[in-house]
Amino acid sequence: MNFDGLVGPTHNYAGLSSDNVASVTHRDQVANPRAAVIEGIAKMRTLMELGVPQAILPPHERPHLPTLRRLGYAGSDAEVLRRVADESPRMLAICSSASAMWAANAATVSPSCDSEDGRVHLTPANLVSHGHRAIETATTHRILRAVFDDDRHFVVHDPLPATATFADEGAANHVRLGPLDGPGVHLMVFGRDGDVPEHDGANPRQTLAASRAVARLHGTATRTVFAKQDPVAIRAGAFHNDVVCVGRADVLLCHEHTFLAQQAVLAQLERALADVGVEFRPIVVPESRVSLHDAVRSYLFNGQLVGDRDGRLTLIVPSECREVPSIATWLTEAAEDPANPIERVVHVDVRESMRNGGGPACLRLCVPMRDDEHPRSTVVATPERLDALEAWAVRHYRERLTPADLADPSLVRESRTALDELCVMLGVGSVYEFQ
Repeated sequence: MNFDGLVGPTHNYAGLSSDNVASVTHRDQVANPRAAVIEGIAKMRTLMELGVPQAILPPHERPHLPTLRRLGYAGSDAEVLRRVADESPRMLAICSSASAMWAANAATVSPSCDSEDGRVHLTPANLVSHGHRAIETATTHRILRAVFDDDRHFVVHDPLPATATFADEGAANHVRLGPLDGPGVHLMVFGRDGDVPEHDGANPRQTLAASRAVARLHGTATRTVFAKQDPVAIRAGAFHNDVVCVGRADVLLCHEHTFLAQQAVLAQLERALADVGVEFRPIVVPESRVSLHDAVRSYLFNGQLVGDRDGRLTLIVPSECREVPSIATWLTEAAEDPANPIERVVHVDVRESMRNGGGPACLRLCVPMRDDEHPRSTVVATPERLDALEAWAVRHYRERLTPADLADPSLVRESRTALDELCVMLGVGSVYEFQ
């Protein structure tokens, strides 16, 4: 089941991630929060029509006044916003980011068929690499506990210690391969081995220590391949592995510059999958066909590999893939290649998210579950629930928002009213500090 993050009411283009090409490119442009959330809902509808179960994760409270008060800003909400806007517009942007919409960073997930105790394990990411993301962790933790509240089937761990040593970015650096109904293989990708960057111009976010810790917590360490990101890809804008790699079952689609010592990594995956009775089918796209530059601006690899209701392996990609000639050509030729296991390509429009640096895969957290493992039923998407969410967004979301608008006290009231109503709609209780 894919748990998609709803875009929040403060969706804006503040350009907070210097290593995210799209985020920097669209800094200070006018955003449309209403269009953004409706695009996300439409993506969920598309996946449901293909036969893929969908569920909903609520956005976070933004601007996050509790963080601003912890930083010494006092007074009424309006006074706090006015002062921080005067003194530090960037701090206001950090506490107003809607980046929790990218649910791939919410947590790392291991299914019950892989864990030692036979339960689904989730570890919320600490996201310490960036301030606007690190403040998400506590709320994400509460939301996950509310959604996966059956201790017989689910374990929601505490986040790893919030230090550079254990910098953890969640499922964006994790791929689970192998049988869908039996023990599989985990690929955990890291950017650095220690506490500091590698001094090669790259800015890696995930550490090996964090990846190893999550594997231990989930009881999957013996079936995990740890692979280091290629710094060339990081420098090109692949700040997470899911910008250059996506996998499902026996298929891994990746760019030529995804991993260091890539051939050795693929060989290790092939051996690990053979041990669980699976013949590995990697699809490696060479730089000569699709440059890293084109891969990052199109987010080809930030697609979703899913099985549709007819059993066809389907690749969900952003509509921008039609607009980059090398990507469009590769997708056309891949579809015509009988040796390529991807049988279908579906384009989705998530332009508001893409302009902020997140494609289709960024917007979802994939949670593999058995038929007897159920999240809170009220978060599971149905056509009627998605209709209600669209109507809710139209009532509460603005059609225009700039970074300067974040100082508007009415935006706080609008957002809290929307989130209060949403908590009732999704049946998750009180998960925000203002409630």
